[in-house]
Amino acid sequence: MDNLTPLAGQVAVVTGATRGIGRGIALQLGEAGATVYITGRTLKSKGNSKLSLEGTAEEIESRGGKGIPVQCDHSKDEEIKALFDRVKAEQHGRLDILVNNAYSAVERVLGNINQPFWEQEPEIWDDVNNVGLRNHYVCSVYAARLMIPRKRGLIVNISSMGGLNYLFNVAYGVGKAAVDRLAADTAHDLKKYNIASVSLWPASGPVQTELAIDMLDDSKIHVEGVPADMLKHVWCESESTEYSGKCIVALATDPNIMQMTGKVLLTAELGTKYGFKDINGKCPPNMRSISTLLRMGGYIKLASWIPSWLKIPMFIWSAPAYKF
Repeated sequence: MDNLTPLAGQVAVVTGATRGIGRGIALQLGEAGATVYITGRTLKSKGNSKLSLEGTAEEIESRGGKGIPVQCDHSKDEEIKALFDRVKAEQHGRLDILVNNAYSAVERVLGNINQPFWEQEPEIWDDVNNVGLRNHYVCSVYAARLMIPRKRGLIVNISSMGGLNYLFNVAYGVGKAAVDRLAADTAHDLKKYNIASVSLWPASGPVQTELAIDMLDDSKIHVEGVPADMLKHVWCESESTEYSGKCIVALATDPNIMQMTGKVLLTAELGTKYGFKDINGKCPPNMRSISTLLRMGGYIKLASWIPSWLKIPMFIWSAPAYKF
């Protein structure tokens, strides 16, 4: 292990890694030297697209890591079990990092923003929370069984601000709140085995995923009260899909990681804590930053007068989640 490959020798599983945040995380883990098992439903590229498991694996290899594509439908428990059985057999029981990222309802969620729950068919619950929540639990079970004998490991659940207050629709918000609780409660059981479990939020709000950018370009995303040009500006200033991967590399190499187990962690604040920037050399905006919130509200001039480090206190920012 060296400074360039701090995860050399480590084994990771990243679910949902054909595109978006999952792909970005897998690339960063591979670049840090890890052997990365990547899962998804699309094994081979179509045309010139690199958005497939094979495409992600090739990019990992080009960065010095090892990418192992595993076609897996995360709505099927037997395929999830087969994934971890394969890791156990091929890596002699070793698994250091699990990233629960698989999510199959992005288009469904973005296509029904702010639509009342009673106007949507009930099956949207399963569309959003089967792969996006239940699967995370199943993967965590099998990952823990590999990590516990070695008494070390890190489980990261990709979540969002939807776990704090209303975002997009009811099924989405309830699912993200449950993902955050999953991280906290599994951390409780795993702490005595020196295994950390955390929830990771992209703290700049949206993320520059391929699908979101395409939908923005086609004007298919509408958020009530936010002008289309402002929405595009916010998205363009947000973090790349690889920024979360940089966060996970930093967490996986932190000797004091257990101090953070069970917590919700914000990507922008981890960047500040560990001193790294996004792949474009910039520091993504932080949704707790007062200047960021003013810019999103259209108060550009006022925002320019407020230092970026001035943030809303966490106890105020998290107040919407207080239920008593």
